[in-house]
Amino acid sequence: MTDWGKRLALLMAASALCAPGLALAQSADDVAALRAEIQRLKDQVSTLETRLDAMAPALANPAPPAAAPAPMAAAAPPKPADQTKIAWKGAPEMSQSSEWLFKIRGRIQADIGYVDAPRASTDRGLGSVSEMRRARIGAEGTMPGGFGYKIEADYSDNQVEMVDAYLTYAHGPMTVMVGQQNPGWSLDELTSDSGTSFMERAAFTDAFEFERRVGASITYMGKAFTVSGGGFTDNVGDLSNAVDGPSGGDENNSYSVDARSVWFPVAGKTQLHFGGSVHWRDRGDLSRALTRYRQRPFLHGTNTRFLTTDAFNVQSELGYGAEFAAVRGSLHVAAEAAWLRADMVSGERPTFFGSYGEIGYYLTGETRGYKNGIFARTKVRRPLGKGGMGAFQVNLRYDYLDLSDDGVIGGKQDAYLASLIWTPVDLMRVSLNYGWLDYHDALRSSGVRDDFGVSTVGMRAEIDF
Repeated sequence: MTDWGKRLALLMAASALCAPGLALAQSADDVAALRAEIQRLKDQVSTLETRLDAMAPALANPAPPAAAPAPMAAAAPPKPADQTKIAWKGAPEMSQSSEWLFKIRGRIQADIGYVDAPRASTDRGLGSVSEMRRARIGAEGTMPGGFGYKIEADYSDNQVEMVDAYLTYAHGPMTVMVGQQNPGWSLDELTSDSGTSFMERAAFTDAFEFERRVGASITYMGKAFTVSGGGFTDNVGDLSNAVDGPSGGDENNSYSVDARSVWFPVAGKTQLHFGGSVHWRDRGDLSRALTRYRQRPFLHGTNTRFLTTDAFNVQSELGYGAEFAAVRGSLHVAAEAAWLRADMVSGERPTFFGSYGEIGYYLTGETRGYKNGIFARTKVRRPLGKGGMGAFQVNLRYDYLDLSDDGVIGGKQDAYLASLIWTPVDLMRVSLNYGWLDYHDALRSSGVRDDFGVSTVGMRAEIDF
């Protein structure tokens, strides 16, 4: 609407309002009053027009509406409590966040075998042998703060024995372990019995009394090396009140210091292993008890020992060993040497020696597992029932043990061993072993030492989880 249009509209409105008064006017005074009223209305219209002109810019560009107040932020939903997760890793494994973990462990091993009797032997412990080699159950886990634990009990020889029972604390590359544990003996001893190349370990590991003991150790794990060491007393079974007396219980005050180091670099496609260990033990009051160093003819199912020293008193022992291994593709080799010096109360210091060398190959393309300085489980490429026949491995080993030195005669052994291992699926194995053992100055029968040979055949079915 133009300015003149606005004015005409206002005047028309004013005239309409004043029309009744004009029609009723009877005198000049009334006409003058009406004219004054019209002039007053015209002045008011002019004033209104001035105000409208002043407001025109604001009406043409109205201000944006005031912003609405920001809505209140929705409250964060409460954080759900950590839920327990259950996964299958060979056995049920329960975990909560990344700190709590609990897993069941166990294994079953059933053995049968045959030990050939040497000529003129009347030992009834030879011939056919069979046993439940191991029936083990336990658990392991971790807790907040870097703590962990492991406990396992083993049913063997018709009795229950504690195997591992320890607590751990890990911080970075360092791990502290307290309880019943392996002091860090040899590569063959530290390799799980469900992952070894043969049914039994090297002869020197039993002859030199390698066993788990109660103590404390520290391990440092580097990128390609590990160093461990600790102090130990004796096996938990030898410390129990049930064996109180000169051979154990509360009279057992023996102690040892043990250390092991391994360098395991990778050269191209070959995993290498170089290791060494040292062990010193003071038998304390156990020196009053008689000690013998001895070994079975490869199979654990018989208690016959063709290799055995006479019983004598030992005050302390010093042992040391060297290790080598290599894994490349389906091929692996391993070799060890170990010495044990027995310091007798009578003054003699015989040193016994054991060693072995082995070679193994997977016919089905697998690679022998290796992790952090020891052999580990092997992953089956084509399990039985999933398009394959499982993994087949063949192994050969030469095993030597000499228990004769410095007037002590315990005999010597040259063992030639072969094994075929079938792993149909992960965590299950069937092993077939054969051994020819050539003995010198060995105990053929009570009081009779001789040179002779013995054949052994063994088979084991096992599951491990």
